[in-house]
Amino acid sequence: MNITDPIADYLTRLRNAIKARHRVVEVPSSNLKKEITKVLFDKGYILNYKFEETPNKQGLIRIALKYNAETKESAISNLKRVSSPGLRQYKEASKLPKVLNGLGVAILSTSKGVITDKEAKAMNVGGEVLCYVH
Repeated sequence: MNITDPIADYLTRLRNAIKARHRVVEVPSSNLKKEITKVLFDKGYILNYKFEETPNKQGLIRIALKYNAETKESAISNLKRVSSPGLRQYKEASKLPKVLNGLGVAILSTSKGVITDKEAKAMNVGGEVLCYVH
């Protein structure tokens, strides 16, 4: 299977696992996906994650999804891919979008690494807007 946009594939796997109420989802690994996973964990959107080695050298990211104990609602209500290989979306620090009036986060790939919109504003760096999460 040839995937032209691995980040869109990663987000779709998360979305599908949430819809199906899975506890754990596995996605093929890459450095960028690892960094996005770390941001999701730091911001409390996922319960836990584990990077695993596989025989084909690519590796696997095993993500434990987070649900509310009472309402059974997922911590992630929406994942939206912004920049794509065919149309990259770059924003400078002053023009970073607000996601859900500041309740959500935009994940950016910057010269300082993969960070959220709030961290990018604080550091005054722009970058490629990878996705919105809320």
